[in-house]
Amino acid sequence: MALTVNEDTDEALIALYRKTRDPGIIGTLFERYTHLVYGVCLKYLKGEEQCKDAVMEIFEDLFVKLSTHEIRNFKNWLYSVSRNYCLMEIRREGTYFRLKERLLNVFRDDDMEFDSALHLLEEEENTISEELLLKALDSLVPGQAECVRMMYLEDKTYKDIVRETGYSMNEVKSHIQNGKRNLKNYLQDLNGRKR
Repeated sequence: MALTVNEDTDEALIALYRKTRDPGIIGTLFERYTHLVYGVCLKYLKGEEQCKDAVMEIFEDLFVKLSTHEIRNFKNWLYSVSRNYCLMEIRREGTYFRLKERLLNVFRDDDMEFDSALHLLEEEENTISEELLLKALDSLVPGQAECVRMMYLEDKTYKDIVRETGYSMNEVKSHIQNGKRNLKNYLQDLNGRKR
């Protein structure tokens, strides 16, 4: 059964795929969303070839994931899957410098005092490892972690975060403010233990 790119909604295609396992349906979704996935990969990964490979792997994974995941909004779900794939690649490869640079910029630009956290992140011998930096991010409660990652790693605006998470504007602002404070505290505690 040949489908044209605009013939069915994403949800209808996914339902049809679950019934038929027709690989052409994944091809249709690939045509619709390659640009989205490639754009996400460009934000996180280095080099065109690595991004192209990532796009192919993300879409290959859809053959299994579309059968096993409950998906309400495919475009948002695919964005999250792509972002998570890239973050796992960053972890796997040890290329955490972007995460570190983003946090440095957050701490430098913030009105709050982050001196010891900055000191820890800026030390020449890179005292803070990838694992510790990711642990700091993972130490946040889920709402804080999600909002901080979206704002500082994905360059989302407050409005984007409200729209994509369903949190109110006040909740988003609170999650980000508290998340930054908790990151600072985590890193300062870590710095104190290292002295």
